[in-house]
Amino acid sequence: MASQPATLAQPLLSPNLLWPAAFVLAFSNFIVVLDMTVANVSVPHIAGSLGVSLNQGSWVITSYSVAEAITVPLTGWLAGRWGSLRMYLLAMTGFGLFSLLCGSSVTLEMMVVCRVAQGLCGGLVMPLAQTLLLRIFPVEQRPKAMLLAAMTTMLGPALGPNVGGLISDNASWHWIFLINIPLVMGCVIAARTLLPPAETPTRKLPIDVVGLCLMLTWVCSLQLMLDIGREHDWFDDPLIVALACLAGVGFIAFLIWELTDEHPVVDLRVFRHGGFTFGVIALSLCFGAYFASIVLIPQWLQSSMGYPAMLAGFVTSCTALTALTTSQLASKALARGIDARLLVSLAVAWLGCMALVRATWTSETDFWALAAPQLIQGFGMSFFMLPLTTISLGSVPMEETATAAGIQNFVRTLAVGVATALVLSVQGNTQQEARSEIAGKLQPDETLRTLSGAGFSDQGATAYIANLVDREATTLAVDHVFWITAAVFFLCAVVVWFAPRPKGFGGPPKAH
Repeated sequence: MASQPATLAQPLLSPNLLWPAAFVLAFSNFIVVLDMTVANVSVPHIAGSLGVSLNQGSWVITSYSVAEAITVPLTGWLAGRWGSLRMYLLAMTGFGLFSLLCGSSVTLEMMVVCRVAQGLCGGLVMPLAQTLLLRIFPVEQRPKAMLLAAMTTMLGPALGPNVGGLISDNASWHWIFLINIPLVMGCVIAARTLLPPAETPTRKLPIDVVGLCLMLTWVCSLQLMLDIGREHDWFDDPLIVALACLAGVGFIAFLIWELTDEHPVVDLRVFRHGGFTFGVIALSLCFGAYFASIVLIPQWLQSSMGYPAMLAGFVTSCTALTALTTSQLASKALARGIDARLLVSLAVAWLGCMALVRATWTSETDFWALAAPQLIQGFGMSFFMLPLTTISLGSVPMEETATAAGIQNFVRTLAVGVATALVLSVQGNTQQEARSEIAGKLQPDETLRTLSGAGFSDQGATAYIANLVDREATTLAVDHVFWITAAVFFLCAVVVWFAPRPKGFGGPPKAH
């Protein structure tokens, strides 16, 4: 390994091959990130096709996110044991194979299992693609590699709802997964042709089997508890109690083992740095609140507002589209030494204000009133994402940066899956309460007479009232969730000030 710096100082690829190889890696990262949100607007289509509820259909989203989170801490060990390129090709091949199986699923159980496997592969592709990007670019051009990776990471969630909606409305939800196959095949063939010089050295490394098993135990137990809790009446069901105990005991055992093991799968000692700790807390809470809206909005627009999937996807994706326009401004602000905590605090408060605007939506809100806060919110996204990453990673020594980045990605990705399950549970419970409250205030006999006078049959009038109550109850529940996410954003705007000011800003290259 001593000769590695000298090797990396020389270009691994010729100028003619550098950018084609970079495009392949960036595009593969884009495909994997796209799949985090491409299914969001298609959940009603998937749930209807498989004969399950919307809450059960949401497992398609949460299973992928949690599976991704599990494999992120293993990336370094796998790459060191078998090589970054070899693992990248294997992960991409697996991603394509399980995309095929997801698109061929005929039951919810098959879909969730295949989606988990797809997420396990996708969780490896993202860090491996970024690692290979850094290797093929000369040192002086690495900021370009970082910017390329950042742009694809932001563009994927932006286009995911649009792509999913377009395919679901005009073809079939199966194609949101099947379309990956030719794209993955192209990336694998191109990578095998262009990237052999970028392969990393391998060596035998110890693996923390106990730590890995404990992590799988508490993460899977927690996610399963959140996914099925509402259907099982929460802690009135012994199964939910058992899952909660298993998650709690497993988490405590995981903490103890990882803090004492010589080669931990997740090196928790990095949390001794206050900047990293508070940065990760704020980042996970903000990402959870942000992705909660990405999950909730398209389902509400389709199930209650009558929007087609493509239009619901456009409303959802407006935030990330406008975020792309300010990424350079956030980068320059960091490079000029502006306190990252100030940038994050203002940006997160801005997101909280937009959540408050969304909390005023009604069942009569028109398209542009729905899209406007999404668009406006996007201008603050870059000022929250890039500086907050700088705060967390800028607080750790250089030799711990790789470990800190892995843990940060693990916590952030896990937060997405947990937040998705929580927000759907809160929305469902609030909807039930609102439905009961609205029904209690109705005067059914008078309402039925009015509708009968307007030409409704008795059966038609009853169905109309039921649909109206459901629509209003769902809207009130959505507004309630936005009040909660606004509170989370404002809390994060305060939490970030507990972190010390990061030293030696390097802009986005250091941040990533």
